[in-house]
Amino acid sequence: MDKNKSETMKYSLPFNQLRNTDLPKVGGKNASLGEMIHELSGFGIKIPDGFAITAEAYRFFIQHNQLEEKLRKELDQLDVEGLSNLDTVGANCREIMNSGHLPEAVKKEILESAANLDAGTGISVAVRSSATAEDLPTASFAGQHDSFLNVQGNENLLLAIKKCYVSIFNDRAIKYRIDNGFEHLIVALSVGVQRMVRSDIGSAGVAFTLDPESGFENVIYITSAWGLGENVVQGAVNPDEFYVFKPAISKHQQSIIHRKLGEKENKMVYSNGKGTEKPIVNIQTLPSERTVFSLSDKDVVILAEWCYKIEKHYQLAMDVEWAKDGLTGELFIVQARPETVHGRKENISIKEYTLLSKTEPVCKGKAVGRSITSGIARIVHSIADAGKVQKGDIIVADMTNPDWNAMLRKAVSIVTNKGGRTSHASIVARELGIHAIVGAGDATEKLKDGQMITVSCIEGDDGLVYDGQLDWEEKEISIEHIGTTKTKPMLILADPYKAFRLSFYPNQGVGLLRMEFIIANSIRIHPMALVKYKELEESNDKKAIEAITHQYADKKKYFVDRLSEALAMVAAAFYPKEVIVRMSDFKTNEYAQLIGGKIFEPKEENPMLGFRGASRYYHERYREGFGLECEAIRVIRDEMGLTNVKIMIPFCRTVEEGKRVLETMKEFGLERGKNGLEVYVMAELPSNVILAEAFGEIFDGFSIGSNDLTQLTLGIDRDSAIISDLFDENDAAVKQLLKSVILSAKKSGRKIGLCGQAPSDYPEFAKFLVELGIDSISFNPDALLKGIENIQLAEVAMEKVLDPINLKS
Repeated sequence: MDKNKSETMKYSLPFNQLRNTDLPKVGGKNASLGEMIHELSGFGIKIPDGFAITAEAYRFFIQHNQLEEKLRKELDQLDVEGLSNLDTVGANCREIMNSGHLPEAVKKEILESAANLDAGTGISVAVRSSATAEDLPTASFAGQHDSFLNVQGNENLLLAIKKCYVSIFNDRAIKYRIDNGFEHLIVALSVGVQRMVRSDIGSAGVAFTLDPESGFENVIYITSAWGLGENVVQGAVNPDEFYVFKPAISKHQQSIIHRKLGEKENKMVYSNGKGTEKPIVNIQTLPSERTVFSLSDKDVVILAEWCYKIEKHYQLAMDVEWAKDGLTGELFIVQARPETVHGRKENISIKEYTLLSKTEPVCKGKAVGRSITSGIARIVHSIADAGKVQKGDIIVADMTNPDWNAMLRKAVSIVTNKGGRTSHASIVARELGIHAIVGAGDATEKLKDGQMITVSCIEGDDGLVYDGQLDWEEKEISIEHIGTTKTKPMLILADPYKAFRLSFYPNQGVGLLRMEFIIANSIRIHPMALVKYKELEESNDKKAIEAITHQYADKKKYFVDRLSEALAMVAAAFYPKEVIVRMSDFKTNEYAQLIGGKIFEPKEENPMLGFRGASRYYHERYREGFGLECEAIRVIRDEMGLTNVKIMIPFCRTVEEGKRVLETMKEFGLERGKNGLEVYVMAELPSNVILAEAFGEIFDGFSIGSNDLTQLTLGIDRDSAIISDLFDENDAAVKQLLKSVILSAKKSGRKIGLCGQAPSDYPEFAKFLVELGIDSISFNPDALLKGIENIQLAEVAMEKVLDPINLKS
């Protein structure tokens, strides 16, 4: 290259001169940073300043040192099919790159840019690779090339840049280019040099502008941990998690709908070294740091607002890295790239999995993906273990590493001790279309190398590992051509962590959300034990309550926070469709199983017909506990803006009792009609049917509980195995009551639906309900599609009967 020409080239460009259109010059990371600085700084979004060393500088480095032919000769020897000599070829290519020297013209521009950035303050910088084929919507495998943090001084800066150049021939990067069809010597490397944010004494993490598991688009998902963000990206810690509801952001309502405290076992901080050799170090976090969130609610909201603006600007779902400076308290966006998994998929089918046999799980963690698989567990500690991993194995590791990408492609699943849903293991699993369990804690200790295991990720938030090869069933159902029906098909739900995924099913909302499931699984403590906590005698239960709620001085707030956030996940998933929440409907023997429950629950001979449902809500034994339930609903509707939530009162024996419940609710801040609140009643007692019009005067609608109505009509304990064959929703007496209550509801102008299995199991039962004009039928998720089919058959049959041509003929 002509010397004079090389000196006039721009080998270094400040971020503020770059745009997305400069991707061929500076790669995806740097182009995106420039785009955000130019287009989004006006919205208050802060991006650390810096500059990019252009791809042209890299090409000049190759040409100046006459490396191309040497590299080509080495790469021509690569076994591109089996990659049997990848490690040798890769090492030789890196040695060739390492023999080169940065041209003086390139060094000159780098040091000028560094001087302008430093301004004599002696700052440290992050030096990150940014390939011209990286961070594209169709190719964004993270971590292919090397980056360096806490780099100080000109000598160390130049060394770090050269190491970035060398890393273009990392084994994983070579394989990545083969897999994605990129020519090795056409791809060039830009390097970004960016001011370090002092998150080593603050916090950092990753955000997605959708739910990374399901692809649900109405939330921002944020992860956070103490220290530099590399720990979160690599999956070296189990981070804090936050979900923020997008529609609430623009309305300035309480937008955080879910928080989950992570262990945050380690934090990455600056070491004493200032060069490229160990300038950072991982240290254990203090116990006090593990038990508090690493990000305040205020900061979560700010980050979510920024991410939302970034998504709107790019008109793409985005994967964003952020950092909080511990010195100044400022938040910064340090990277943003397109999210690639859900952005390129369309959900036109549903794959349902059912475990046919179960044992106690060996270990559990956070589920990534939704599937079941079996295979041989391979305990992997480092890349040196790659040889023992065979196609079809399940990799079990403390955490994964970008160097493992070739090995991970052989696996049918991944299980890691550490990491969250934005970790390297999670991202790779989604890219490969396999499921994983992250943050399992002690999987490498509990599982043995060579052990046959089954990995199940079908239980909502939890991923479970079982010993041996279990049996399961999988069924793929196309939903592409499912039509609409006049009768609304709705869902029966209990687990909030399944809500985002289930929202993609054909539905008109949630007809029954069981509150007691959330209390039993997410809260675990009897509400009255929290209300009366200070009065409790010292006991194992009181110690357990303190251990669970230690972050809360006011124990009642623990209940309200956990319940409101769990319910909000479902309300947000289906917004603006209606979500009908049934207030708690435990029986006394079930309430007694909660922590502290035995103190507050009477022993009854027949709990099924005892102190349950509406009778509890105004009774002094439980009234204050019901107040906590009401407060959770109030927070969801009035503060989060999720006014699609309606509530339903179960087991309401008399009209007078219904009035007492409504009055009690009003005293607790929940007033029927206020802010559009609708209150339904379960029609599950003969009294509800006989006096349906009277109940309709005080409630907004009915939901038929066919199980209780059947048992109370036929006088059958539905839990009795001896007479279970007599339990039949198709019985003429039951159907007579169903007909009566539906017609009464229609006469009163009240909506009425039914929750139950029968309409999916029996087409004639669905036909019976549809002909009576029922407004909605709610199904368990596994019965929904069959239920819709039965509704469609019934409605088509009705249309034929009413068709004027048929009538005439």
